[in-house]
Amino acid sequence: MKIKNIFIKLVFGLAFFIVFIGLIHGAFFIWKITEVENKINVKNDNSASFFGTFKNIVVPNKINLEKANGERINILLLGIAGKGKPGSNLADTIMIASLNTKTGKVALLSIPRDLYAEVPNTGYENKINTIYGYGLGSYPENSEKSMEPMKAMIKNITSLDIDYWVVLNFDGFQKAIDAIGGINITSERDIYDPKYPGPNYSYEIFELKKGFHHLDGATALKYARMRHDDPESDFGRAKRQQQVMQAVKNKIFSTGTLLNAVALNQLLNVLGENVKTNISSSELEDFIKLARKLDTDNINNIVLDAWKSDSLLKGSRIYQTSALIPRIGNWSEVQDIAQNIFDTNEIKRTREEIAKENASVILINKSGNELVLKRLTALLKDSFGYKNVVVLSDFGKSLENETFVYDLTGKNKPFTLNELIKKLPAKTSENLDAKYKKLIGNVSTDLVLVIGKDLIPRYSLAEVSFKDYNEDEN
Repeated sequence: MKIKNIFIKLVFGLAFFIVFIGLIHGAFFIWKITEVENKINVKNDNSASFFGTFKNIVVPNKINLEKANGERINILLLGIAGKGKPGSNLADTIMIASLNTKTGKVALLSIPRDLYAEVPNTGYENKINTIYGYGLGSYPENSEKSMEPMKAMIKNITSLDIDYWVVLNFDGFQKAIDAIGGINITSERDIYDPKYPGPNYSYEIFELKKGFHHLDGATALKYARMRHDDPESDFGRAKRQQQVMQAVKNKIFSTGTLLNAVALNQLLNVLGENVKTNISSSELEDFIKLARKLDTDNINNIVLDAWKSDSLLKGSRIYQTSALIPRIGNWSEVQDIAQNIFDTNEIKRTREEIAKENASVILINKSGNELVLKRLTALLKDSFGYKNVVVLSDFGKSLENETFVYDLTGKNKPFTLNELIKKLPAKTSENLDAKYKKLIGNVSTDLVLVIGKDLIPRYSLAEVSFKDYNEDEN
């Protein structure tokens, strides 16, 4: 009986010790989060408290993020070199992480740093990787307002409202991965980059064999940034960056990291010193709760790229430099993919309907620019996949200011018609001018596309091949 009592005391004592250690670990975790909240928030309101953080994490209440737009949250993720590094404020990584608070779906959209666009209502045009620095220069005393130019450009390109943003520098990235004990990745190919940026504007060799690797912070940064030896150039790098993000997510949410007080302390210290965000202190706990609901094992990853048949971008020469622009005359294709990023089947269904319609299209060039005609013909045949495209020569001297697509089917080819109107873009009408009827004669067709001068600025820019683009980059 005495031995039994001693055994019971030992069991209860051990149980009490385990609970006590758990409480200490939890209290430390909550206190550390509170400290980091107040450090990384650009508003500097110091509104997070230990008991507030404890309540929001432990008590299961409704997730209430101030800037969430309905069921979808869009977070802009920027990776920069940071102070003391070459190109300190150039955005090396630009991603939009979209979260569906109802379904738990997660999607990542990578935007190439060489994408060329305008900051709306400013007249300022440049590559998107310069816009973060442009914002800092425009509003040096206001970190939150300095992000407005980047958010405006992103909205113009994708039609997405950016609810939150996070900026992480290279040192933070490297130290964060070291803090969690490294990450596991599988390289799809052998890597040998003799021009990886080294210290003091030097170069060094980065080499990694194909297959599984456990990477420390320094190697993971090189793996995410390397581009000279990637056959897909910047687009391949974007894919590796998404791969690294998922590996980091897997490691952070593993039991070994969450129960490791030393690792958590190091990670939170790193984040506090190297991250800036507009996520308020009162909202950070809601993001922690939201993370529990997210399906992070099935992230939809999309990279905007160029030089493929289904690419939405193309290379162009702008002011003597290579840049990326939309393959059509506007951002509508990029906006479609951004809006439907959780389920791209809607876009696939539209393409299937267009294929079923198998519309015949006659092109009449009234822009006075043969290059525009050539590029639009290639766009319809090669990119859109139209099988019945005929070009008719019109040697009349009169030109058209605007582009029109004339529907001769009585709206029986709605998907094809809508694509031409939206993407070229073009206006529409069912009343074909008599002179074009005469030109067409007995040729049977569904749609007549009369190209006007308005498409010249959109389709006459000098184009750059993938080879020339890579040579410019290197």
